[in-house]
Amino acid sequence: MMLTPHHAWITLVVGVSCSCAGTPELSRARWQLVWHDEFDGTALDAGKWVRETGGGGWGNAELEFYTDRTENARIAGGNLIIEARRETFGNRDYTSARLKTQGLGAWRYGRMEARIQIPRGQGLWPAFWMLGDNCVTVGWPACGEIDIMENIGKEPRRVHGTVHGPGYSGAQGVTSAYELSAGAFADRFHVFAVEWDPGAIRWYVDDTLYKTVTPHDLPVPWVYDQPFFIILNVAVGGSWPGNPDTTTVFPQTMRVDYVRVYRKTSGRRMVSRMSCTTPYHPSTHPRPFDWPPPVARPNPRKSSCGCGGPVSTRFTSSPPGSYRTVVAGLAPMPSAPIGSGT
Repeated sequence: MMLTPHHAWITLVVGVSCSCAGTPELSRARWQLVWHDEFDGTALDAGKWVRETGGGGWGNAELEFYTDRTENARIAGGNLIIEARRETFGNRDYTSARLKTQGLGAWRYGRMEARIQIPRGQGLWPAFWMLGDNCVTVGWPACGEIDIMENIGKEPRRVHGTVHGPGYSGAQGVTSAYELSAGAFADRFHVFAVEWDPGAIRWYVDDTLYKTVTPHDLPVPWVYDQPFFIILNVAVGGSWPGNPDTTTVFPQTMRVDYVRVYRKTSGRRMVSRMSCTTPYHPSTHPRPFDWPPPVARPNPRKSSCGCGGPVSTRFTSSPPGSYRTVVAGLAPMPSAPIGSGT
């Protein structure tokens, strides 16, 4: 989800036939689940998601006000529902929701995927994307942005995958598009994913690879070797999708079946950062990649770019079973073995 007006796209479009949602087991063999939300409860998990609010256009001339109400984001039928509504709120004519893992979970490298049924209609702009966890200190676009999936309503068969960074942001984002040969993305669920390694990011729809970006594809240094946090939102209007018109029906919903983060099982190090207030102990929470247990957590700070940096815990796969506590702006504490209770 870009933060400045766009898009003079330099776009590669990949045309494919429609495929069913879900991913073959073959592609799972290399990956270990480290974080997920299946949205099977009765309420949004505040230990995993922050409801970001506001309605200043978000740098894109958007028309919605993001609220923290259940009318705009809720759990129902095993899905996360983000609902865009035509209603006056906060001096805006539309409402919607924007959810992020900032301050609660951020990851460096891995496979990030979500199974989503997007909304439809002119002026709708659903997105599944990530921002660099250091954006509170360096700002955007220096922090980097990875757009796993964006769609604009006037392109019902097409989704976009993009990176933004210093020297290639907004209209100059490095992007490609994936296009169905029939039907619309809003007709059914699809799995949208990136596989991110040191030196490469690859985009998939329903496990079909359609884009790879490496440092050689970018005009300036690579900024994708740090943790990123996840964002889900539905914008209304803006400089890229245009505004809703008389054909647009409200309310519109984006349904998310799950969001999952995996790391490679080959032993390559993946760092994840999650805020916590309680030390880990195996008797109460034996699986480190499910950390933290459900405890009270500090609210992330907000800034003009919507970034924060509270206390966090960083897990590493080398050495296996270790973690370190990190406080924004301070040096990390020494690593401690999981189960030590320190």
